Amino acid sequence: SFYQLQLKNIEFTECKLIEVDFTEANLSNAQFGGCDLNKAIFEKTNLEQADLTTAINYKFDPEQNRLRKAKFSKDGVVGLLGKYDIVVV
Repeated sequence: SFYQLQLKNIEFTECKLIEVDFTEANLSNAQFGGCDLNKAIFEKTNLEQADLTTAINYKFDPEQNRLRKAKFSKDGVVGLLGKYDIVVV
């Protein structure tokens, strides 16, 4: 659990962050290079300027987290749309 931790500028590289709890953590400017974020919890998390372009399996509500200038891959954006129950092809 990384609950409420200040992790600004942290770099995760090729990590399996399975079921990790990032609730209310400050991950601004964090790097998630090649990380697997399957079932990771992001609630009220600061992800401003974070780079998730090569991260996989993340799913979280963009309305419940701070994402200003965060970076995502086109494929990864699907993980931000789950709550809308839409189909992206």
